This record gives sequence, C-alpha cells and structure tokens, in this order.
Amino acid sequence: MSNYYPPLGFHFKVEFANLSGEYQFQSVSGLNVELETEQIAEGGENRFKHKLPVSTRYPNLVLKRGIKVDSALTKWCRDALENFDIKPTNITISLLNENHEPLMTWNVVHAYPLKWSVSEFNAEKSQLAIESIELAYNYFNIQ
Repeated sequence: MSNYYPPLGFHFKVEFANLSGEYQFQSVSGLNVELETEQIAEGGENRFKHKLPVSTRYPNLVLKRGIKVDSALTKWCRDALENFDIKPTNITISLLNENHEPLMTWNVVHAYPLKWSVSEFNAEKSQLAIESIELAYNYFNIQ
C-alpha cells in the first residue's frame, strides 16, 4: 500500500523567461482553462439544442507578493502600463515537493501585464503591503 498524499499548494516557484532571477509569491491564481461552447437549435425540432465546442478560454493570471522596492518585475509592469512598452514573456510555475523538485510545471505562454495594484494601507492593522500583478496570456501547457 502506497503512502500517497495529494501535494500541498504552498510550496511553489515562479520564473520569468525574460526577467533575471526567481520571484517569490504569496499566491498564484488563474491556472485554469475552460471550453467555450455555442448552442445550435436543431432544425425543425425546437425542443433540442446542441452545444458545440468553439474555443478554449484562459482567465487572467494573478500573482500576489509583498511589495519589493526596485524590482525588475515591477519595472516590467510599469513599463507596460505607464509607457505602453509591452514585452510579453513566458512564465514557468512549478509545484514543488519536499526536496524542492517540481511535481508539476505549468508553462504560461506570452504573458504581459494588465493591472498592478497595492493592498490597502491601514494603520489599525499589522499586515504586509501586498502587490498584485494581473497578467493576460495566450495559453498554458502542463509538463
């Protein structure tokens, strides 16, 4: 009998192809794909509608982390959002095991920034200042 447990989702790494360094994030979301369909009514028979596949849809990728001053990633985002200097890059997201080895890897293709935001500042709470980066991308594949 095997001692198999599903992997934990807190041990992962994110790497950007065109940006030097490895970036630590608090969370990554948006790694899902959905098949879009179109409904077609059957000719002469109004009781039935057929759902036909049309295309796949990928939501935006959202990365969250503590704010870092003078970050190459933040500069890349600001260049795109403030100067319209958009330089798409590929991103590799790896879920890691206890030995820091990849269990699963998602290759996100042609990603570029859509939104950069900072969490609320509140003098009544002792919380980290979190930046969120929202990225559009063409597709991902799993290795």
